[in-house]
Amino acid sequence: SGGWRIRLNLAQALMSYSDILLLDEPTNHLDLDATIWLEQWLRNYQGTLLLISHDRDFLDAVSTHIVHMYHQKTELYKGGYSDFELRRAERLAQQQSQFEKQQVRIAEIESFVNRFKAKATKAKQAQSRVKELERMELIAPAHVDSPFTFSFQSSDKISFPLLSLDDCALGYQQPVLNNVKLTLSPGDRIGLLGPNGAGKSTLIKTLTQDLPQINGLYKAGEHLKIGYFAQHQLEALDLEASPSLHIQRISPKASDQEIRNYLGSFDFNGDRALEPVKLFSGGEKARVALALIAWQRPNLLLLDEPTNHLDLEVRHALTLALQSFEGALILVSHDRHLLRNTVDQFMLVANGSVTPFDGDMDDYQQWLATQRRTQNQTIDTPRENRSVSAAEKKEQKRLEAERRKALRPLRNAVDKLETELDKTTAKLQQLESQLADNSLYEEVNKENLKKLLQQQGELQQKSEKIEADWLDKLEELEQLESETTI
Repeated sequence: SGGWRIRLNLAQALMSYSDILLLDEPTNHLDLDATIWLEQWLRNYQGTLLLISHDRDFLDAVSTHIVHMYHQKTELYKGGYSDFELRRAERLAQQQSQFEKQQVRIAEIESFVNRFKAKATKAKQAQSRVKELERMELIAPAHVDSPFTFSFQSSDKISFPLLSLDDCALGYQQPVLNNVKLTLSPGDRIGLLGPNGAGKSTLIKTLTQDLPQINGLYKAGEHLKIGYFAQHQLEALDLEASPSLHIQRISPKASDQEIRNYLGSFDFNGDRALEPVKLFSGGEKARVALALIAWQRPNLLLLDEPTNHLDLEVRHALTLALQSFEGALILVSHDRHLLRNTVDQFMLVANGSVTPFDGDMDDYQQWLATQRRTQNQTIDTPRENRSVSAAEKKEQKRLEAERRKALRPLRNAVDKLETELDKTTAKLQQLESQLADNSLYEEVNKENLKKLLQQQGELQQKSEKIEADWLDKLEELEQLESETTI
């Protein structure tokens, strides 16, 4: 499955003897437990690590230097990401001060030149000032404003409580979680912790009623309005529609200017707000999905891994938006910085139950370490033999058939994407064989080379998109399989 294939690729890289290790977004498809494990492994790595990541805590834990790439330049900062933020702020403040001083000097010179250039006695000094201006290396103003200014405005109408589960069993054919009791009121801010496949997504799907409880009482408040984000919702976007059209479909009476102004807060400015979603990256699609949620002003936010594909600037904006949200929040994330700064209590989803977790992220890390030690010490013992009745066998077969039926559409989608990926890879290999011909780089073949390079770029972009979709589908399938195991 997707998550495990990524872990396998990562394991191959880690276990190969190396002097330098190159990792590009290694935590993107890992859960919190695996992210913490990888962090600990990398801290003991003896070689040189070159890492691209949008996870602040992860960068702080494993990096000794930060290379900042900005405006086609690179700058090296000593320390982790938090140190980089501090040093960069200091540099920007210094740059802005120098810019302002230079602007004052330029104004003085221009005033002198304009005043005295026509006077013979001062012409020489005026010309000297002009030359000073020409030699001056202009300092750019420091731009630190974020293009993201969105927020989550809560609905005017609220209920107390918003939603409650009383003694519920949650799952598919058979319970994944039992005896679940949960009451949500405005202002509650809950982070869900627990191993992958323990039932965090099952709990959230039950709260949205995408997956009804098996038994127990589900009670929604009169004014409950849910905003739900999960990775599969990115695939539900209309690829031919623009961000603006997505909003118009929700609110037909909203004016074009109102919608354009709103989308600008998510950095969809100008014509970008009118372009079809199919041209967008994974991060841009995630911003569209978040924009659709915020537009509808929910009073309960259910966010399942909202930071996948988001860069650090958008994650920071999301953190600020969630901090000011006045409704209730339930958050599943492998981004510890986001959890630490937006929730004030944790629930542990593990061993078939949902219980309050009395501690913070550091305590959870210790809990994980204890769990691993316990698992390593466990010795498998043969299962006790017992006879199984014909009725039980029949029921088991029926449940397995239902499970296969539920998983079939997702498996078909995975197979289709794999086929597309294979075809695209074959075409790329064929193109690369053509590009290996030295005669292609002669002047007479210049146009043909240009055409082949353009085709290669288009195919690479297509291949990356298919692979990203394939990985997302595989991860969704893995999650569903783990939560529907009989």
